[in-house]
Amino acid sequence: MARRKHTKRRRRRGGFGFLYKLLSVFVICGAILAAMTLFFRVDNIAVSGQKRYTAEEIQAASGVELGSNMYLLNKYDVRQNIWSQLPYIEDIRINRKLPDTLLIEIRESGRPFALVQDGSAWLISAGGKIVEQVPEEEAGAYGLISGCQLLAPSVGTQMALATEYASQQTSLLDLIEALDQAGLTENVDGIRLDELSYLKMDYIGRFTVWIAYGADYEWELQKLTATLADEKIQDNMTGTIDLRLNSEQVRLIQNVR
Repeated sequence: MARRKHTKRRRRRGGFGFLYKLLSVFVICGAILAAMTLFFRVDNIAVSGQKRYTAEEIQAASGVELGSNMYLLNKYDVRQNIWSQLPYIEDIRINRKLPDTLLIEIRESGRPFALVQDGSAWLISAGGKIVEQVPEEEAGAYGLISGCQLLAPSVGTQMALATEYASQQTSLLDLIEALDQAGLTENVDGIRLDELSYLKMDYIGRFTVWIAYGADYEWELQKLTATLADEKIQDNMTGTIDLRLNSEQVRLIQNVR
């Protein structure tokens, strides 16, 4: 009988011991959370990379207020706030610098392309974002995208082509991004999607460039640059540059005057 009572007492102590450990864990977690809430507050917001927008505009768009808890901030929401309110911002990185600084690093869009539709020109960034709506007569200041139609365009959203052009959209965006990365956007007068089998790009006011859909556009632009750097290409030469051949070949069709 004595043994049974002793065993029961041990079991009770074991049960209380588990509850004590569990309670301790909760207390410790609560203390850590309280410390984070009390001590890691945003007292400074440092913005870098901006040109078009001011640091104050970016801070306001972020929705982050001084005094907010550093670790309870949802960085995705902060990015989305900035991205949707300031259309020319292409990319955003957010980091914490303890004890009290939130770092916001942004990358703004370069020269956009223009797509004219319904009396307006919709400006489209290298990332495919509609950054601005301007009068149609201002479209000439940008590289023109033609031969397609936007679906429900709205500033601050990703562009979407109408259903019948959906298969061409990926190639168009890949080409625009490759041009931006190569620093060649300023050379482009227009990109045309009126052919179903290949893109046509009007380049440096003198050449029409034919490029296949789904191509490696980074490589194709390297080929184009090398071709135009050849000493055989004279300053007054015009024509068509066909990049649709195999990975190494380029065909130049010179205009005859």
